[in-house]
Amino acid sequence: MKRALRLVLLLFPLALLLAAPTLGRAETKTALTWYGQSAFKLTTPSGKVLLIDPWIVNPVNKNGAQDLAALNKADLILITHGHGDHVGNAVEIAKKTGAKLVANYDLGRALVQYGGFPEKLAERSGLGFPGGELNLLDGEVKILLVPAVHSSVLEAAPGTPLAGKVVYAGTPIGFVISVKGGPTIYHTGDTDVFWDMSMIGNLNKIDLMLACIGGHFTMGPSRAALAVKLVHPAEVVPMHFGSNPLLTGTPKEFGAALAELPFDGPRPVVREMKVGETLLLSGR
Repeated sequence: MKRALRLVLLLFPLALLLAAPTLGRAETKTALTWYGQSAFKLTTPSGKVLLIDPWIVNPVNKNGAQDLAALNKADLILITHGHGDHVGNAVEIAKKTGAKLVANYDLGRALVQYGGFPEKLAERSGLGFPGGELNLLDGEVKILLVPAVHSSVLEAAPGTPLAGKVVYAGTPIGFVISVKGGPTIYHTGDTDVFWDMSMIGNLNKIDLMLACIGGHFTMGPSRAALAVKLVHPAEVVPMHFGSNPLLTGTPKEFGAALAELPFDGPRPVVREMKVGETLLLSGR
């Protein structure tokens, strides 16, 4: 008995030493912050920062100016299409942080030629077309470009050719963002529901869907609920509503429409975010 006790006492420090790398180490999660409309900041477990449709200074974000001033770090800027409420403050942020552009190839060219976006930050590696998957930030994220049913034009900025004119800005898209060690997030961009959304859900296990619900220019609550049924994510955040009087869809209406639909398997959870709120996310 004494010999066994001595053996345990000898081996216990070794066991602690082997376990030390994992003791007290908290899991680092992916953070998602909503700025209103379709604007999000995604921070990966390693600290890389992605901004999506960064209209930071918008009517529903009371702290927009302060939030924009505080954005001192960004690695990638993802833009779904050329409308002003999605390009937003992208040019200013890119010039300030050196963040590289991720967008439809044609939108990238238009932003450089007519939008004032720094050409050196609009590399071919970050530009593509629907169906293309971009492996970025040394494998930290993979970004799949997927279709959206909408339009995409850009108003040429002062000091650029065709200033004040509207120019073509490629086809609209959404993004499926897969974070290494984190979740897979589908940002729909501006869109109506379309049948191929089922393929997005079938080919990608979506942890979180960011779905436009405002109506008028995009799908409203009922059609957005159908889109969620096709994609079947684990969770869904409603976005793109309330920023102007025409976007009348509400999260309450969306949640009610979703509750009426039958689902095979677990029902997606609606997570209604407040402007400025941050969610901590894990992968499935």
